[in-house]
Amino acid sequence: MRYAAALIAGVWASVPAMSQPYPSKPVRMIVGFPPGGSNDIVARNLAPRLGELLGQQVVVENRPGANATIGTDLVAKAAPDGYTLLLGSASPLVISPHTYSKLSYDTLRDFAGVTTVAMTPEAIAVHPSLPVRDLKTLIALAKTNPGKLDFASSGSGGLPHLAIELFKTMAKVNVQHVPFKGAGPAVTDLMGGHVQGIIMDFPAIYPQMKSGKLKSIALAAERRLALMPDLQTTAEQGMPGLLAVNWFAIMAPAKTPVPVVSRLHASLTKAVGGRDLKDRLAALGVETFTQSSPATFNAFLKDELVRWGKVAKASGARAD
Repeated sequence: MRYAAALIAGVWASVPAMSQPYPSKPVRMIVGFPPGGSNDIVARNLAPRLGELLGQQVVVENRPGANATIGTDLVAKAAPDGYTLLLGSASPLVISPHTYSKLSYDTLRDFAGVTTVAMTPEAIAVHPSLPVRDLKTLIALAKTNPGKLDFASSGSGGLPHLAIELFKTMAKVNVQHVPFKGAGPAVTDLMGGHVQGIIMDFPAIYPQMKSGKLKSIALAAERRLALMPDLQTTAEQGMPGLLAVNWFAIMAPAKTPVPVVSRLHASLTKAVGGRDLKDRLAALGVETFTQSSPATFNAFLKDELVRWGKVAKASGARAD
């Protein structure tokens, strides 16, 4: 009898973890940027609600560096069991493949995309001392001072960098791109007057624009945001092609079991579909944005890779 009991216990101990209901332990959500940026903001608002729906804690872990490619690579190489997820965004997933000469991961090959969860536009702001009030006066100042205006971004080769290059091309101006290691340091140096302007995800600079510590110029989107209803879009200011909207998505390592991906998709869409999370994100300038299925998300990724690849090629922007 004891032998039989021991044998049964041994068999159960050898059953793979994935045979247990998912999830049976805490889940890590990797963010490739430092705290304070929009990726981190979205992750820390999403994680508690996702944890409630999964029945396990979802722990946000920042792994910044190299425009989020370090954290992205970590998830690409993680065990495909659903316990290590990526809160990714446009920069490392669809822009870095075109701005790095060599990347250690492939967005379509090395990940099982679950769904987008949110989106936010890029905003253009300048130091309060700059004698400009809108895009027209900013462009005029840049043209009379070629190469003398420094514009900060959260890193080379990311969406804010590409947005700066798009601005330069469309406005036919020469401003200098100054990359920083994340949104926080970029905003700090702008407020200190070490650079003159910035193009960044709206949530990362909204508090400073609202307080007047930074002068808001334009929103690189098709419509205004309720948080700053007086901030005109680039389209309203005569540059409808200057559109740059960042999106955030949950990715699992490739070969993650389909039932796990399906469970995550259902939980994520329910999480961001709830009024509480919608309102909390909206208060930060972020809109919820989901895909109807992982397959639809995969098609979206393919389209975004093509779209930003064209912008990267035209601008010649590089991250290395």
